[in-house]
Amino acid sequence: MTAQLHYFLDDRHRIYPVRGILGYFHLLHDASRGEAVLIDTGFTGEMWLLRRLLRKLGLGWQDIRAILLTHGHLDHTGHLAEIKGLTGAPIYAHAAEQAHVNGNYPYRGISRVCGALESIGRVLLRYRPAAIDEPVSDGDELPYWNGLRVVHLPGHTAGHCGFYSSRFDLLFSGDLFASYGALTHVPPAILNSCPEYIAASLQRVAELSPRHIIPNHYFGFDGELHRRKFDTLFRRKLGSRSATL
Repeated sequence: MTAQLHYFLDDRHRIYPVRGILGYFHLLHDASRGEAVLIDTGFTGEMWLLRRLLRKLGLGWQDIRAILLTHGHLDHTGHLAEIKGLTGAPIYAHAAEQAHVNGNYPYRGISRVCGALESIGRVLLRYRPAAIDEPVSDGDELPYWNGLRVVHLPGHTAGHCGFYSSRFDLLFSGDLFASYGALTHVPPAILNSCPEYIAASLQRVAELSPRHIIPNHYFGFDGELHRRKFDTLFRRKLGSRSATL
């Protein structure tokens, strides 16, 4: 993504990354309709960043019309209940993520480490769950930001989803991979509920072949760079079709 596209994709559609403690979440603004949507809600303690951004843009809570969840891990749902209460906006997510949002997902194997860490975090941070209002499935077209298509990308969690804009050929890929320069990688094993699906999800994105990819964990807001980093990761992991994730 070139410098002038850092925030402004055209004169109406804009992306505002919100940098939190553990990663980013994103506000998408449609200036022509005077509305915004959130992709994820960040970690607990980051609300002040979103409040500051809304003030800068001249937006109020009522201008956030939807909350889209890539998945239900704590660093993506930390403010979910609070933002839903302030905005009245519906929550869109795969139905399989409700157990993660509620904090009662039955982790197994090494991913029990993730469950233990989240359990501690929910207590310390006084986390409150929220109900998914609009369950989504692969291929659903959401009427926000000139259209966002749900792309089911399981592996990190069973209901993990990305959101694709055909207008801008841009995929918000959630936690399918992290793009930290030379450290670009799929999520650590302790964080993946169903890692047997990761390879197929990487293949799915390779076939979709978006020009821009925006993950939730990255260095530098640059969708073309992250697409190149994804390509390198894909070749490393699946180029021989025998690699093990």
